[in-house]
Amino acid sequence: MRQSGLGKSTLMNTLFKSKVSRKSAQPNPEERIPKTIEIKSISHDIEEKGVRMKLTVIDTPGFGDQINNENCWQPIMKFINDQYETYLQEEININRKKRIPDSRVHCCIYFIPATGHCLRPLDVEFMRRLSKVVNIVPVIAKADTLTLEERDFFKQTIREELRANGIDVYPQKEFDEDAEDRIINDKIREMIPFAVVGSDQEYQVNGKKILGRKTKWGTIEGNPCESSNKYCLLIFRTHMQNIKDITGSIHYETYRVRRLNESNKLPPGEL
Repeated sequence: MRQSGLGKSTLMNTLFKSKVSRKSAQPNPEERIPKTIEIKSISHDIEEKGVRMKLTVIDTPGFGDQINNENCWQPIMKFINDQYETYLQEEININRKKRIPDSRVHCCIYFIPATGHCLRPLDVEFMRRLSKVVNIVPVIAKADTLTLEERDFFKQTIREELRANGIDVYPQKEFDEDAEDRIINDKIREMIPFAVVGSDQEYQVNGKKILGRKTKWGTIEGNPCESSNKYCLLIFRTHMQNIKDITGSIHYETYRVRRLNESNKLPPGEL
């Protein structure tokens, strides 16, 4: 999630080594500033170590692109809550399905432009609101445009701003299950925000095929072992169930309790 041109679709395709997200078509000049935020989704079956999973990627082209971005988060917040409402209605249905279709948003990857300075007020306010309803994973988009010193300074600045504004991102410390879990999650937390490089172009380097970006200095690997991409990928390959569990036990449960409390004030049979 974030404004256009930050490589959101490319990164998702890089992480999962598959076309799980559609690239946006280049708009005509008169269409470059959208009038409203769109919400688009694409579902894809992926397999990791013999385990099949249905992944739905939701994109929000248009967010942050307008001249006036006041309340631009409202359609996205509404979409997240609408998925909770759909799940709740299925859950309270007397003849509910044995397996309730789950369209809830379990994780939001929030893309931050690689300015090297600080978060925009829009980013701070939106992430503050989002953190109350969904797991957030902040990433610095196109991080190869920063020097190592700029990248480290920017990451530290963002971490300080997140703490100062009470923005709790995934993995949250209070949900570490044991000492081993804490060690793994502490390593992930040290890397947040992830500085990522996405590419869906394949190149041959030292006899090995890699996804990367070619520059006049060489080829930048899009998913190297020793980088933030590794830990960003780790979240989606090893922590997916944990992310879903937090959605169900914390974010969705908060919504469900609020809605059921509201129902006590409604006439019988209405929710």
